[in-house]
Amino acid sequence: MTIRTILFDLDGTLIDTNELIIQSFLHTLEIYYPGKYKREDVLPFIGPSLHETFSALDPLRTQEMVDTYRSFNLAHHDALIREFETVYETIETLHQHGFRLGVVTTKIHQTAVMGLQKTRLAPFFDCVIGLDDVKRPKPDPEPIYKALDLLQSTPDEALMVGDNYHDILAGKNAGTKTAGVAWTIKGREYLEQYEPDFMLEKMSDLLAIVGVE
Repeated sequence: MTIRTILFDLDGTLIDTNELIIQSFLHTLEIYYPGKYKREDVLPFIGPSLHETFSALDPLRTQEMVDTYRSFNLAHHDALIREFETVYETIETLHQHGFRLGVVTTKIHQTAVMGLQKTRLAPFFDCVIGLDDVKRPKPDPEPIYKALDLLQSTPDEALMVGDNYHDILAGKNAGTKTAGVAWTIKGREYLEQYEPDFMLEKMSDLLAIVGVE
């Protein structure tokens, strides 16, 4: 099989938003649960949708907490996001070689686009599927199917790249190949237990996998 389409998760995969996310969670949780949460406590919250995370804590105040999180996140977005090494060069090269590139994220669409613009990656992507673009987020295959549809592609020629279990499972559920990123904040071993087809040490490892010299 030849890979012609590559779908990427955003946070923790293309863009280093770890600090932004951790601070957004700590800010929100400090308001609702003063003194209860430390940095290491919020790591498990990274990945699933905000509704999933906050509804498990308090179903009645879920939307309130989501809104608090998002307003802090937006206000500090540009100051706290960073770029991962080799991401820009790799994405630019893939784009130049005619690969169809898409972003599939559990972030809302507009915030995802903001991150892509800030890191100068936006022009390389032909579609962005955010949380508000689907009924069922990853690990359900719906966001991947939607992206493939927009890119006029099929699962058998696609690869899903991500830093979290739900990226790998979504790819498997949709029938694509999958690649984990070793720079995931949860640690490489954590991601390896979900058995991605490939593990990237840095983003440029992708080039050899898809046959770009």
